[in-house]
Amino acid sequence: MKLSLNQKNIPLLTTLLVFCLIYGSGAVMYNGFLSLRVFLNLLIDNAFVGIIAVGMTFVIISGGIDLSVGSLVAFTGVLSANLLSATDMNPYLVILICLLCGALLGFVMGCLIHYLEMPPFLVTLVGMFLARGLSFLISLDSVPIQNEVFLNISKMAIRFDRGMKLPSFAIIFIIVVLLGAYLLHYTRFGRNVYAIGGNEKSAVLMGLPVGRTKVVIYTLNSTICALGGLVYALYTLAGYPLAGTGLELDVIAAVVIGGTLLSGGVGFVEGTLLGILILGLIQTIITFQGTLSTWWTKIFIGILISLFILLQRYLSTRNIERYESS
Repeated sequence: MKLSLNQKNIPLLTTLLVFCLIYGSGAVMYNGFLSLRVFLNLLIDNAFVGIIAVGMTFVIISGGIDLSVGSLVAFTGVLSANLLSATDMNPYLVILICLLCGALLGFVMGCLIHYLEMPPFLVTLVGMFLARGLSFLISLDSVPIQNEVFLNISKMAIRFDRGMKLPSFAIIFIIVVLLGAYLLHYTRFGRNVYAIGGNEKSAVLMGLPVGRTKVVIYTLNSTICALGGLVYALYTLAGYPLAGTGLELDVIAAVVIGGTLLSGGVGFVEGTLLGILILGLIQTIITFQGTLSTWWTKIFIGILISLFILLQRYLSTRNIERYESS
């Protein structure tokens, strides 16, 4: 991706500046903040959220939204844990079933949104209630995962000195970010996503496969979300029907802070990665401080979102003024 200074890149550059300021502030205030252990913990603790945020980036760039991601995480976790504990099913088949369930939900929602012209907010709201309800239908309690394959996967890691390591789920997060960035910036599908988010009517007039692309976007997002649910299950070694409550708000916040415009047409997976790291940095600083309530995390995130929305509004107004003057 070639990065140049234009209006589309201003939100991303702003995100990078905010990340540097917060990271620098933490380094100045607290000893050991710049250590490798702290940075690895940012990736480890936010891996499943980051994976889901990559999929949400595609959705928001296309001008849509998905509220079902938190419930889908719970459903995937409970389904995988229940299949592993109640049956002798092959664990790799369990993983495939969970991914296919996510893809099916996304496919259905994408079809309803495009072919029936239903608002994404309402369709994915239905998907949210459906996935959460199915989670409670499978189990009302937390289901532990004791399968040997899952335990071995959770223990896999890249090891560093002094006992530091990068677990498998953090590695999956990094791979998903790299694949998402490639798909968005270097493929025809990615260009179609930007075109639909920029102006869907113009995309139709240009002969782009708008319907097929929108269905694929939601299918891809739900599949990635199902993967995020499996990663969360690896992280906690359990499936819990209340997992992921409110997660969709954190994911959308990370994407917006990452510089993706809510109106669509502008955004970067790289920015989403920075947005996830910024959320993690805020939580880490509060942990280092020691006397602040964890609710301050929500307050700081709310302030950042407000600032980025104001920036988006300013840039949109400038674009309209330029269009009218020309």
